[in-house]
Amino acid sequence: MAAFSIFVFLSGLFITSSGDLYSHSIRPNFTASFINLVDNSGAFLLSPNATFRAAISNYPDQQLPQFYLSIIHLSTNTIIWTANRGRPISDSANVLLTANGLIITNNSDQIVWSTPSLNSPVAFLQLDDSGNLILLDQQNISLWESFNYPTDTLWNGMTYWQLSMDNRAFKESNVPVSFMAVNVSGLYWVGDDGSTIVFKVPLAPIDAAGLEFIYAKLGSNGKFTISSFDGNNSVQNLQIPVENCRIPSICEKIGFCNRDKRPETCLCPSAFHSGIDGCVPINPLFTLPKACNTSNSYGNETNGQVSYMKIGDAIDYFSTKFIEPLSLRISLLNCQLLCSRNCSCLGVLYGNSSGSCNPIWNNVGSIFSSTFDLGQEDFSGYVKAMTLSSNINISSKTDAGHKFSVPGSVLLSSLGAFVLVVIVIGFLWWKRTKGHSRAAVVRLGSKASFSMEIDLLSIAGLPVKFEYEELATATDNFTTQIGSGGFGTVYKGVLPDESVVAVKRITNLGVEGKKDFCTEIAIIGNIHHINLVKLKGFCLQGKQRFLVLEYMNKGSLDHVIFNNESVLGWKERFEIAVGTARGLAYLHSGCQHKIIHCDVKPENILLHEENLHQNLQVKISDFGISKLLTPEQSNLLTTLRGTRGYLAPEWLTSSGISEKSDVFSYGMVLLEIVRGRRNFSVQTCAPLSGTELKRLYFPLLALEMHVQKRYMELVDPRLNGRAESEEVERLVQVALCCVQMEPRQRPTMSNVVGMLEGNLPVEQPRIESLNFLLIYGGRYASVLTTSTDGCNEQNEYIMAYHQSSNDC
Repeated sequence: MAAFSIFVFLSGLFITSSGDLYSHSIRPNFTASFINLVDNSGAFLLSPNATFRAAISNYPDQQLPQFYLSIIHLSTNTIIWTANRGRPISDSANVLLTANGLIITNNSDQIVWSTPSLNSPVAFLQLDDSGNLILLDQQNISLWESFNYPTDTLWNGMTYWQLSMDNRAFKESNVPVSFMAVNVSGLYWVGDDGSTIVFKVPLAPIDAAGLEFIYAKLGSNGKFTISSFDGNNSVQNLQIPVENCRIPSICEKIGFCNRDKRPETCLCPSAFHSGIDGCVPINPLFTLPKACNTSNSYGNETNGQVSYMKIGDAIDYFSTKFIEPLSLRISLLNCQLLCSRNCSCLGVLYGNSSGSCNPIWNNVGSIFSSTFDLGQEDFSGYVKAMTLSSNINISSKTDAGHKFSVPGSVLLSSLGAFVLVVIVIGFLWWKRTKGHSRAAVVRLGSKASFSMEIDLLSIAGLPVKFEYEELATATDNFTTQIGSGGFGTVYKGVLPDESVVAVKRITNLGVEGKKDFCTEIAIIGNIHHINLVKLKGFCLQGKQRFLVLEYMNKGSLDHVIFNNESVLGWKERFEIAVGTARGLAYLHSGCQHKIIHCDVKPENILLHEENLHQNLQVKISDFGISKLLTPEQSNLLTTLRGTRGYLAPEWLTSSGISEKSDVFSYGMVLLEIVRGRRNFSVQTCAPLSGTELKRLYFPLLALEMHVQKRYMELVDPRLNGRAESEEVERLVQVALCCVQMEPRQRPTMSNVVGMLEGNLPVEQPRIESLNFLLIYGGRYASVLTTSTDGCNEQNEYIMAYHQSSNDC
């Protein structure tokens, strides 16, 4: 530290006069304090457009002489970024710019804040016109930017990039969220291609004429606001929440916010009194546990130590608006047992009318009285307590004697809280506009054992559990069969809410026991994408398992594309190709658990049409179900899948199976979409010539026409040439790229989507990687034309060469 003090002293010999205000940038060997800059109100750096300044300043509403390195919007005097949040310095403490970065020290020359270690020496500190404070090296390469470390404010021109760390940040798009930004029309979550809007929180219309500045801020009072400035006046365009009592910690932990009084007052529930950080139990034998912050940790608290203290009836809690219930239609006791098995659960809000179990995760905030609006749930609240005695009687009457003031400021202004609130706002908006939820709901069955039901309920993300009798009633005792296959039989059903569903009976399960089955189902049930069939629920009945899926009224692609009675138009074919690619891309790289489908074929591509004026909905089915099968059943299904040539070559060798195996299958499906027929169709039992084989095995013909650039000759002749030639060429080239011999040469499904949508250049397939198609087609022809059973389509070639693989 002595050496550092000498360095500071020597640096001070080279600083310019304290009153200087620099424009755009400054060089190292700069030292300043508020006292040195008092004539400039602490400012030392101005953006070229004079919109922003970097300054050593205190907060406008702060009385204490505490100072921070901040970026300030000049016209509104709004602090939009602070370096040393929570670690203020005095008016004589220093801010230094050295070759190693920015440093803030206190009066004892101790480092209070600094930029992280940099890759090269600093040449400049720059404040640009967007309000970004940047450290640059001698080549003008950015070493550090304040935009990468946001505090409590977003503004137009700024983007927040840390959301790219969450690979689950998807809605109904294959594009991952890369950054978040704000402008006059709302908050935006933008994809990594820089243009796709994955999610938006719109604002009321703002007149953009003359608008200079718009910013979103999480205030110290816990409210999230969006404001705009037109050069003369500031206008608040959005404030959430409107009511103070809906601020998560307005009354600190377990405090009850009385919304009927102005200003609001806080009091502790019965059996609690005011403590250091909120309400605590009056009885010293009770303590409130801290969360373990591991959402899937169960059983960390032994039986007999956990009890539940009531905090009130007819109450509400901020998280009930956007966090789905842990379960529905269960008793209060079972709800509390579920909470007891998870050390991150600190309490529950129990819905007295619906039997909903709403956990309080990780931290307990404030509670407030329910409004009893139409459809409003009547909640009773309970918090988990650790006790040394199980014989203590806790009164549940409200005690108005333990009052305390509503805090003047609720410090929720950390970066984590800011991101949480923004995401919560987006989720609330989405729920209100969409009017539906992706609930993870379990209903207790009367026939299951109590302990088993509790085990099942503890599985996060489990969809609705139906009783066998419910499905029997919905399907009229399984009378209307709409499909069948290797996974089982599918029936049409109608639930009590009049929604139509498809009920799939699965047999030959490989998972052992109900809990293993439910764990896999929870994974599948939490995969949501516009191009994937939604799993609505499941049923366990003895050894039988049922899946309840959304109903697709147009059936599977094979019934539509190979139908001689009607011809699917080119526009619809192209939409099906793109929609299928999007769904597979999401399975491979978009969801939390990567899923390899293992069975991509027209039979597993389902279509739905609400009316003649809407586009076809395209959805992939049966994804993830291969995990539920026995090894023997999986091997058998693999053989059956190869019947019409959708298997990748690696299925027939000892090579590992990967998502590129799905890419191969997709390429084969793409060729069938173009032609409107199976890739291999037996028309004769006689030996085939090379020319006849090309006509019989369509991928060979597609390769030949690709070499000759005669793509339109590949289109389904029933269309009579009514197809977009550029799209035909694109589909054929992409299909051939997908069916190349080596998996590493095939594109990813995300790149396939980009090529089909025109966002990426179409790759050119390598001809040498497609020569195997001649052998592939010849093997099919050899088996199918010499079969002892005539021209049947049992694929003995695949049967002979297939080796077991459990990779899927």
